[in-house]
Amino acid sequence: MDGLKRILSYVRRGVDDYEMIKDGDKIAVGVSAGKDSLALLCAMAELRRFYPKRFELCAITVDMGFEGADFGAIKALCDELDVEYHVLPTQIAKIIFDVRKEKNPCSLCAKMRRGALYNYAKELGCTSVALGHHFDDVVETFMLNLFYEGRLGCFQPVTYLSNTDIYLIRPMIYMPEKDVRYFASKNALPVVKSPCPADGNTEREQMKQLLHSLEKENKGLRYRIFGAMQRGEIDGFKLSGRMQGIKDYEDD
Repeated sequence: MDGLKRILSYVRRGVDDYEMIKDGDKIAVGVSAGKDSLALLCAMAELRRFYPKRFELCAITVDMGFEGADFGAIKALCDELDVEYHVLPTQIAKIIFDVRKEKNPCSLCAKMRRGALYNYAKELGCTSVALGHHFDDVVETFMLNLFYEGRLGCFQPVTYLSNTDIYLIRPMIYMPEKDVRYFASKNALPVVKSPCPADGNTEREQMKQLLHSLEKENKGLRYRIFGAMQRGEIDGFKLSGRMQGIKDYEDD
């Protein structure tokens, strides 16, 4: 795969720095059909081949219940990568949009999707669930919490979920989104545009655009925010040397 070595270097570093994998783990990659989760799936499948701590891998898609959803292309990719693939049918879309008619659906939707994912992963005997949050997601989440909640916080690189007794890991936290886009495009990953009516019209998308605008006048802004999170040890982030990818942002 074109560019696999590059994304693997980001993933390997995240896994090593935060000790995300233990010998004998069975890791479920949450696959949404977006570019991030598909890139993570490819990287984890390759990492499995040589990582010194041996682990099993599977992929899970939570079917939200939108009409016409087709996961055949993802199944074909999983077959190619030798990764067992599971689809979990739900009625989350109907509950959110038809029953509850949520005006701001994202928070509840994310909670329901992840609850379904974690419980199903546990049923499959998994010890960890891997999500495809990348470097830009880290910075955007930190800024969203600052702007809209008035607090310094983010998701953690590794989180223990006590009610399901599994770990939630985010191996792509060092990987810039531009590298994810490049990898997905060059390898024709089966990315499916989200059918969600709220897609692209969220506070997160607004924050993404704000940071993009600010970085035009302040090269490396996202890197400096990430570095501040590491130095402040926000929610488990820690300093681990020079951040890979800073030049990418300085050159944008």
